[in-house]
Amino acid sequence: MNIQQLIKNPVHLLAFGFGSGLSPKAPGTMGTLMAIPFFLLLSQLSLTFYLIFVFIALLAGIYLCDKTSKDLRVHDHAGIVWDEMVGYWITMTMIPVSAISIIAGFLLFRLFDIWKPFPIRWLDQKVKGGFGIMIDDVLAAIFAWLCLYFWYFIKLAL
Repeated sequence: MNIQQLIKNPVHLLAFGFGSGLSPKAPGTMGTLMAIPFFLLLSQLSLTFYLIFVFIALLAGIYLCDKTSKDLRVHDHAGIVWDEMVGYWITMTMIPVSAISIIAGFLLFRLFDIWKPFPIRWLDQKVKGGFGIMIDDVLAAIFAWLCLYFWYFIKLAL
């Protein structure tokens, strides 16, 4: 499947993070960077609507990633970055918006997504399909969120 076909198919366009996953270098990082402007828009929502959006994006991601993976005949193709986008949005849940928090969230999410400490790596290796593509990033996001949340909690307490 060539780039033109990928971009013309809305499922693949979303799975490839609006084209950010087509980057020849670090497509996961590019996908996470693509998530930032969307986060800035989403951060204007109430917490309830933010969580609803992220939950729908997560569920949609299971389908998007599964369909694209099957169409490409490659499980978790490096260019599939919808999971990184959703992971970043999970990381930033309830975190005050600032340049520092955006950068810290980006770095922490990428750290856990690349490092894959237990049980993230185990899930990445054992769980297949769209759910498998999404779940390791969801867990990496939760790890990153815990770090950010406690950093802000400690910062506020001091």
